[in-house]
Amino acid sequence: MSNEKGKDVVEGSSRSDHQSPPPLSRYESQKRRDWNTFGQYLRNQRPPVALSQCNANHVLEFLRYLDQFGKTKVHLQGCVFFGQPEPAGPCSCPLRQAWGSLDALIGRLRAAYEENGGLPETNPFASGSIRVYLRDVRDSQAKARGIPYTKKKKKRNNTTPMKPNDEHSSSFTMQ
Repeated sequence: MSNEKGKDVVEGSSRSDHQSPPPLSRYESQKRRDWNTFGQYLRNQRPPVALSQCNANHVLEFLRYLDQFGKTKVHLQGCVFFGQPEPAGPCSCPLRQAWGSLDALIGRLRAAYEENGGLPETNPFASGSIRVYLRDVRDSQAKARGIPYTKKKKKRNNTTPMKPNDEHSSSFTMQ
């Protein structure tokens, strides 16, 4: 029996040649989970939607579907707390997905689409209608809370003073 134990140890050491891949980062795990969730959403549609047939409208429907699981109170225009950053009490306004969560989700799905063989030119997550939707969600949530959205300025390493940016111009271009 002792010979068998030694044999197992020797055989076990040869397994180190077949190491498992390193664990995924938090971002990569989230991206995979989001991609699988979106795929399941498409399969659950009646009739099911093939990924190759997916377009920006399916993505918009998915984002609206996710709202039911949101945790961010978004006050409606008629609510007494509309426009107040710190409401004094409870209200019946709906819970929604926070803009930042949706924005990050779209970023992960956009990357996952291309990593899974999709072409950048046909990426439904990069559609202009998705950017418009996200901007509308951001603006409406900012109004509902009474806190205007302001883009964070990037820090510069050099010592030259920053020039003021035009509020309506973007600091990056999308294709």
